[in-house]
Amino acid sequence: MGVTALAGARDWLRDALRDVGLWLAAAVATTATAGSLLYSEYFDLIPCRYCWFQRIAMYPLAVILLIAAARRDTAGARRYGIPLAVIGTGLAAYHYLIQQFPGLESASCSIDVPCSSPYIWEYGFVSIPYMALAGFTLILALLFTSERTA
Repeated sequence: MGVTALAGARDWLRDALRDVGLWLAAAVATTATAGSLLYSEYFDLIPCRYCWFQRIAMYPLAVILLIAAARRDTAGARRYGIPLAVIGTGLAAYHYLIQQFPGLESASCSIDVPCSSPYIWEYGFVSIPYMALAGFTLILALLFTSERTA
């Protein structure tokens, strides 16, 4: 009974996300981009080197996914979005690892803006790289569940 219910719930969720998954992925990327700009421009938090690399992966995703959602071009969104999201996921995971284990920080990070010092630390584990990691992972999941179109 439990396994059948779980499979049914999974199928229901997949069907529900199939039509709106691309719009949700675009919303996640746009929200992450806006949040990044809010932190740096309004709250004056200077991004570190790895934060910049994550921005380089996230900012184009917002534009690509919005255009792809408006055109209903899931194939194009996957072609360009998945590589950017995978790269961003790797960068965010590494950055979060550096924050967890500061000894891993290399000379590539500056002394003025160290990559190992979190500006935000909520609930004992949520930092900006963690939020980026969650965003990139959610975008990947939504792109993989979106309906395939030509």
